[in-house]
Amino acid sequence: MAFRVSPEEDEQIEAAVRLSGLTKQDYITRRLLCRDVVVQGNPKVYKALRDQLAAVLDELRRVGDGAGVDDELLDTIQMIAAIMGGMKED
Repeated sequence: MAFRVSPEEDEQIEAAVRLSGLTKQDYITRRLLCRDVVVQGNPKVYKALRDQLAAVLDELRRVGDGAGVDDELLDTIQMIAAIMGGMKED
């Protein structure tokens, strides 16, 4: 199966895949079948969270006053917040 997406959509999908810790195939299959994507904390996920948070911080610094925050950045922030909120401490 193949489909086309815009560069912006591709980046959003790639970010979600990195943050989920799943393979792209597993992530897309679960989303298409309306199944929950359960993030399991592991070093790969923590690194992806760290890297994505650094990218968000860079983008927020770039826009300064918040007037230039786009929907993709807000979606990424919401996704990170949901993942962080779902993590349980042992």
